[in-house]
Parts: sequence; C-alpha cells; structure tokens
Amino acid sequence: MKIVIPDDYQDMVHLLPSYALIRHHDVVRYRTPARDLDQLLERLEDADVVVAIRERVNFSRAVLSRLPRLRLIALVGRNARTIDFAACTELGIPVATGKSNSPVAPAELAIALMAASRRNIALEAERMRRGEWPCTLSHRLRGSTLGIFGLGAIGSLVAQAGRGLGMNVLVFGQEGSRARAATAGYEAAADKADLFERSDVLSLHVRLNAGTRGIVGAEDLARMKPTALLVNTARAELIAPGALVAALKAGRPGYAAVDVYEEEPVTGGNHPLLKMPNALCVPHLGWAEWDNFDLYFGEAFEQIVAFEKGEPLRLANPEVKARCRMG
Repeated sequence: MKIVIPDDYQDMVHLLPSYALIRHHDVVRYRTPARDLDQLLERLEDADVVVAIRERVNFSRAVLSRLPRLRLIALVGRNARTIDFAACTELGIPVATGKSNSPVAPAELAIALMAASRRNIALEAERMRRGEWPCTLSHRLRGSTLGIFGLGAIGSLVAQAGRGLGMNVLVFGQEGSRARAATAGYEAAADKADLFERSDVLSLHVRLNAGTRGIVGAEDLARMKPTALLVNTARAELIAPGALVAALKAGRPGYAAVDVYEEEPVTGGNHPLLKMPNALCVPHLGWAEWDNFDLYFGEAFEQIVAFEKGEPLRLANPEVKARCRMG
C-alpha cells in the first residue's frame, strides 16, 4: 500500500520504533505543509492510506471527494476537529483512531513554560548567547498563586507540580473540576472573575468545544495582575480573537506563555505574539516528545496493520462499515 504522512514537521516519524510496523509499505513523508490545495491533492492523490497527524491537515469534503484511491485515514490520537467524518462515511473511507490520551507531556510543557517565563530563562539565555550579561529580575513560583482553569487530567498534573513547588493552587471549572479540587484539597475560586483576579500564574486546561470557544475574553484578562502570567497549552480558540495581544499591550496580564495558535503552523515569524517582548512562544510542543510520539503513532500504525489483515478497527465513524472502499 502507499501510505502518505502529510506533515512530519519534526522529520522524526521514520525513527520511531513503531515505524517498523509499516516500513515494508511505500511510505511517503512530507516535512512541510502543502502550500495550497492543489499541492495537497497532488501529494495525496495516490495514497491508499493517509496518516492524519492531529489537526495539521483539513480533511474537508472538498479534499476527500477528490481522493478516489483513499481507503483509510489512520488518525494519530483519538479525535480531530479537521476531519469531516460525515463525508468520510458517505465516501466509504474508514477513520481509525488511537485509544490513548496521555496527559504527561502537555502537563510537563505547561510547567516548563511557567518556570521559563517567570524566571526569564529564554530571554536571558538569548542575551547571554549574544555576549550580554543577565540584567533582569524575575518572579519566584513558591508562595505565588497558581490558577488552574479546568482541573482535568492535564490540569491535575500541573496543579500537583505547582503544589510541589510550593504554589497555592486555585481552581475554577465545571462541577467535575470543583469536585476534584475538593478531593485534592485545593481552593476553589468563587467564580471566573475571582480566578483571574487572584492568580499570579493562570494555566488554561479547558477542552475546546462550542461552549468554551472564546471563554476567556478581554474583560477576564483585564482583571489579571500586571505581574501575572497566562499560560495556554490547550487551544488558542479558548481566548477571544485578538484579546490576548491587546491585553499584553495594555499590561494586564504582564506576561503570556503559549504553545497553541489559531492557525498552525506559524511560519516566517508571522504572528503578533512573536513581536511582543512579554510573550514566550513555542511551536505546539505539548505532545511532541519521543514516548508520546511512539505511543500515538504506534497506535495509528497498528490500525494500518489491522486494516491490511482485514481485522476490526477502532472506528471514529463505525457506520462506514457498509460503505468501505475495498481493494
């Protein structure tokens, strides 16, 4: 089979131990995103299988309908908002999903960004590389208030780490978050305004859906302290469009550390946050570490092997079974 991996940004998929599962096939990997729809279709037109890496490619009906040879999409992870599952079903294209959802790597990145931003690590490392000597004062974590917006699997690990560093954990979220906060002995914020007003570091861990899109607005950010840090390793769309840039310019909060953007990848330095000295930006690294990659890609590759053998798949669109493209 011809297997296409459209966006192997790290150029590392072929080095994963799990890659051995599909190495015997005709595998084509692309390091950079397609520049336009025509190039994307050119890259995918001969594919029997496409490995969809998270949400890097928009598999719309317009794209899927022009891929008559496509017999399987193997999804890296458990879900993707960029796949038109209804179109896949109508066109007879099964979408096989992963089964794991490890919170460890993204939680570690949130903590790393928190420490790096509060202690000016990236700024001072770059200055020293240029031959300068450190010249800023930073903020300690111990004794400060760590706000957690959404105490789910990732937020819980970040809260644990914050407590271990001597931070006071303040939680706000839905009923489940409040219940977990009570069990863990964390303080619950009275409301969202209380969370934003009191946090020295505020880390977002809310799942993106129709109800949470734009849940952080300009009025929330304006409540934050001028010394406070907002950390977003969840989804950029949780924050109202343009609100974070405007807030940083206004000085509340004073700092931001982000790993997610409305449109990815961000290339050529083309994002307003990259031009702001009080923003620490990294390129969606939350899940990008060796163990995580081998776990998620391994599950996708196992589904390709199952498909090849005619074995049952973990399907995101189980109703496709009556329409599957064969041979």
